[in-house]
Amino acid sequence: MLRNTFCHIPGIGPKRERRLWSSGFRFWEDCSRALPLPLPAEAVDRFLEHLDASRAHLEGNDPGFFARSMPQVLQWRLFPEFRHEIAYLDIETTGLGGWESSVTTIALYDGTSVHCYVQGQNLQDFLDDVDRYKILVTYNGKCFDLPFLQRCFGIRFPQVHVDLRYVLRSLGFGGGLKGCERQLGIDRGDLDGVDGYFAVLLWEEYARRADSKALETLLAYNIQDVVNLETLLVMAYNLNAQETPFAESHLLPLPLQPEIPYQPDRETIERIKARLYLPYPQGFH
Repeated sequence: MLRNTFCHIPGIGPKRERRLWSSGFRFWEDCSRALPLPLPAEAVDRFLEHLDASRAHLEGNDPGFFARSMPQVLQWRLFPEFRHEIAYLDIETTGLGGWESSVTTIALYDGTSVHCYVQGQNLQDFLDDVDRYKILVTYNGKCFDLPFLQRCFGIRFPQVHVDLRYVLRSLGFGGGLKGCERQLGIDRGDLDGVDGYFAVLLWEEYARRADSKALETLLAYNIQDVVNLETLLVMAYNLNAQETPFAESHLLPLPLQPEIPYQPDRETIERIKARLYLPYPQGFH
């Protein structure tokens, strides 16, 4: 889809892009000085120069060039040309958003390999590993994950950041990551009902009792988040592509689920759920 994209060029908005498509200029290669473009005469040279730069930056494997000029809700178009440069990222913490909290686990997935990092074990290794990627994909990472990690490690992340919260919201899907998953038919199996607050309780269980099953369940949950981000990105890509003239040629198959190295412990989940749903003591309001 990126080679069909013109809206990253100054002066080209969605309407003008569609006019280009409907006039037969569907790919960058269709545009040249030998053909009359449906643009003001004074804009043609700048348009073609920007196209030349676009080819160079694509060949140079530089997603930042496009992301800087593209609205956030259109950054799904970076996929699949830069699929090999993407890492899906999600964190868990000791609280539900307070900056006094700390990172407990981080999951990173690149479409092939799963990496996870645990407080007190290998959290620092995350910095070396994430540096290999040029695009980070999150859900609500703009408001939570990346600012939290930047504060935790005292660094800024130079990667292009695609936040699926905004891409999916533009398609009418909301209600948080789990809400979007349910609306799009993604089933979490044994992890159904486990959420961010539950993840805090799993970490507390592990920290208090050295409960390896609680940690394994937390890691399984954290990894499921990042694995599902890839599926959601492909779904969003396809839904958006269906609204363009390229639906028949550009739709992608859903990704295969990787083998997740950790499994949720049903007994641990049920024990914590039972604790969560204890009735209030008599007289407590």
